[in-house]
Amino acid sequence: MTNQLIREALHPYPSDLLIVTKVGAVRGPNAEWQPAFSPQALAAAVTDNLKNLGVDVLDVVNLRVMFAVHGPAEGSIEAPLTALAELQQKGLIRHIGLSNVTPTQYAQGAAIVPIVGVQNQYNLAHRSDDGFIDQLAAEGVAYVPFFPLGGFSQLQSLALTQVATELGATPMQVALAWLLRRSPNILLIPGTSSTAHLAENGGRLLRRARTGALPPAYHCPCRIHGTAAACHDANALRPRSVSA
Repeated sequence: MTNQLIREALHPYPSDLLIVTKVGAVRGPNAEWQPAFSPQALAAAVTDNLKNLGVDVLDVVNLRVMFAVHGPAEGSIEAPLTALAELQQKGLIRHIGLSNVTPTQYAQGAAIVPIVGVQNQYNLAHRSDDGFIDQLAAEGVAYVPFFPLGGFSQLQSLALTQVATELGATPMQVALAWLLRRSPNILLIPGTSSTAHLAENGGRLLRRARTGALPPAYHCPCRIHGTAAACHDANALRPRSVSA
């Protein structure tokens, strides 16, 4: 359904538009996500994406890894990733990414096929990937945080609200702006359910974050957490240039 909506809204696609799709999971009988790692399932998912988007080749396909219900868990991704690499060799996929993976799985994947991006859960309150993000940035690999605003339970913090008030922004804009400033390899995918929500996601604060115009105090998560010990990345204290 999502790909059909994208096609309806954007086709014919602009030359500078890059569409990222995801395979490796399907909805079960109770609407729960279930792994779909077999070569047949992956090939079918790629074929469906091609058809629904109306394209001959997919720009980027992320392999969604599901060894646990909540969060990444160790397990070999060699077989499904090899199957995707074969589809890439057939000209159906340009680039391959990974979703919901550990650094070990990323390393395994990168030994099989070039990985252009990782999509994991990450936000102001959920920061277990801090070191992973820095590693990927050093390697020139994109990092796409899902649930950037907290997911089903939005981020809530008195400090976050105070910072937003000082900046004349909403707390969610501050949370997104912090992500843009966190690392130059971070790309945002905030959920957008209305034109008003779209305008908020692209507001003045986020434009300032992209161009490096935020005051230095807001470049660091310590401004939110309130303690230097909360900042795992010393470089986050310095102004950053961000490309997206």
